Amino acid sequence: MTAKAKAVAVLGCTSGAGKSWITTALCRWYARRGIDVRPFKAQNMSNHARVVMAADGSEGEIGSAQYFQALAAGVVPEPRMNPVLLKPEADTRSQVVLMGRVRPDLAAMPWRERSALLWPTAQAALQSLQAEAELLVIEGAGSPAEINLAAHDYVNTFTTVQADAATLLVADIDRGGAFAHLLGTTELMDAGVRRRLRGYLLNKFRGDAALLAPAPELLQQRTGLPVLGVLPMLRQHGLPEEDAVPLGSPASTGPRVVLLATPHASNLDEFEPVARAGIPLVVVRDAPTLRAALAAPGAVLVLPGSKHTRADLAWVRQQGLDTPIAGHVAAGQPLLAVCGALQWLGRGVDDPQGLEGGTPGQDAGLGLLPLHTRFAARKTLRHAHHRLGALHGPWARLSGLDVQGYEIHLGRSDADPTATLPAAAPASPGLGWQHGPILAVYLHGLFENPAVLHALFGRAPEPLATVFDRLADVLDEHVGAATLMGLLQPR
Repeated sequence: MTAKAKAVAVLGCTSGAGKSWITTALCRWYARRGIDVRPFKAQNMSNHARVVMAADGSEGEIGSAQYFQALAAGVVPEPRMNPVLLKPEADTRSQVVLMGRVRPDLAAMPWRERSALLWPTAQAALQSLQAEAELLVIEGAGSPAEINLAAHDYVNTFTTVQADAATLLVADIDRGGAFAHLLGTTELMDAGVRRRLRGYLLNKFRGDAALLAPAPELLQQRTGLPVLGVLPMLRQHGLPEEDAVPLGSPASTGPRVVLLATPHASNLDEFEPVARAGIPLVVVRDAPTLRAALAAPGAVLVLPGSKHTRADLAWVRQQGLDTPIAGHVAAGQPLLAVCGALQWLGRGVDDPQGLEGGTPGQDAGLGLLPLHTRFAARKTLRHAHHRLGALHGPWARLSGLDVQGYEIHLGRSDADPTATLPAAAPASPGLGWQHGPILAVYLHGLFENPAVLHALFGRAPEPLATVFDRLADVLDEHVGAATLMGLLQPR
């Protein structure tokens, strides 16, 4: 009989409690002790995704959090680590990615009926990973106390019980009410999960830990469970947020990156290395702030990818952002347009089948790039390695650099070859184009190449390995080796 891996689950009282970075830190902590660790999250809701290789050699996508957790564990990321990925397209609609592949048939189904169909696939992925590894570190989603959804909660309840996971419950103490969150969540969670609960982590703590008394003792009297650790506020922990706009970093008088966070922006995690390198990163959402940020000498405007290109294009116009964007380009200042932004900067976006957002149509772009985009049913998913061609103007310092990244997009863009210069070397076509001060690429992850940031700003981010080790060290200091190894022992 195949041995079943042990499991540790990280659940949270709320979204944003810190589950993702703690899971990443646990993966690293156990891996440093020679344990074969794999991350797992049954379902993730995020527009931050990475391209990974499936067992059959095909390429699919998983949530970025599980991608980085796999790297922290020292294993190759793959679809089983995040078998279900929901990518929001609107407040009430999400694209469904099952085992790395888009499933349009599942997107239109009601949530409860869909969950019943998704759990068997997630369960099979969980079981197969447990048959191969020594330890799974499982990340929950949202809260395990959503009693309106409890009968269908395979992400927290079914997974934790199936894996028989030693479970930690995390609260964000910076929000206030952490002890009430922990008590209420413990009382409302499924009884099977509650039986596996080993204790609590208080995250994002600022101040004197002595002031917490007697709350931890009173909580233990009510629940029978201890506070196992008080984790400090890590404002710049070095990992991308799972599904949030980057925190940015303080502005200075030097060159800065100005990131326009459109409502449907995707893969914003690719810009986290900018802040990690100590380069000022300013995140903007309105025209006055954008104008002020672009007034700084050497400002590089970045327009990110989009899960809904046409909706973001309409929003840019509605907010009056098209004028400062055009003014930045007219002044010859650098603009990087990635994926969806490349599309809406062009002359037009044609979606005859309504593949993006469900409504067929054609929209005029901002006309800053001489290209036209048309959506087709097939989604492009691939890792990419390019050599940049002979660029000019503000991008000249990138000429000849080898860069790596990934592509996740619908649609094909065709440019007027007489009006554009290829950004890729002749032996590496398909990357994108330079047009005046605009560098437009389908490649995600350009700024994740240290050589790119060094060439543009003279700085490079610290290696991810250093970030992973620092997070594991936080657990060492504030939770302790005895407690963490104790999670692997029967209760």
